Amino acid sequence: MTEISAGLVKELRELTGAGMMDCKRALQDTDGDLEAARTLLREKGMAQAGKRADRQTTEGIVGVIIDGGIGSIVGVGCETEPVSKNEEFQAFAERVLQAVQADGVRAVESFDEDRMGLMGKLGENIVVVGAERYSDATTIAAYVHPPANKIGVLVELDGGSEALARQLAMHISFAAPEWVTRDDVPTEAIEAERQVYLNSDELLSKPEAARAKIVDGMLGKRFFAASPGGVLADQAWIHDQSATVGSALAAAGATLKGFKRISVAGS
Repeated sequence: MTEISAGLVKELRELTGAGMMDCKRALQDTDGDLEAARTLLREKGMAQAGKRADRQTTEGIVGVIIDGGIGSIVGVGCETEPVSKNEEFQAFAERVLQAVQADGVRAVESFDEDRMGLMGKLGENIVVVGAERYSDATTIAAYVHPPANKIGVLVELDGGSEALARQLAMHISFAAPEWVTRDDVPTEAIEAERQVYLNSDELLSKPEAARAKIVDGMLGKRFFAASPGGVLADQAWIHDQSATVGSALAAAGATLKGFKRISVAGS
């Protein structure tokens, strides 16, 4: 067996970040060939990463960039809080974000090998939870909820101001709407909710002639205006509970073009 020096083991460790014993075994298996050992460690790391791919990620980080009329958001998930604060993990998330800002969402695909390698190195499942890039709007703004930075929102408006767009992003981060307007809600979803109300003990105690109108009111308050969930335009505006999001945007002469909400915690 080839004699492996401590210096060679140290050099491989510095190159790969792998453990001392893993580096020594890789060098022994490759007869002291540094590059071959490096490749072997990467292959083993990717094999381990494949086993971790189904593990749930409930931690991570969301980052945003807005520069030169272009805005991007990326969320990268991991399994534990310590890894979410790891410098290499955060550097990876920043590289993905910068790539999306420069080249669009499809740039995420080019990081798959790096992601797998990082999984092998850090010992956790790591996933790009979501990404978006906006470049064709009057106003683009974002909000990332501190201090954990696990929920973020990117918003694009026609009209309005950056302050309004940021307020809207903040609202969306908390209210987590499923749809923008009532027109976006599938008919089957509305009818399913209607049947729940129609068959409830609460409604069956009411006069039959009044039930349809009561259900319409229940849909408006409990389904369309629900928070979290519901329809964004119908939700109570968190910055002024006497208004809805729709009325606040209308008063400012703004139209929502789109939004992307990313939560690495899945909520």
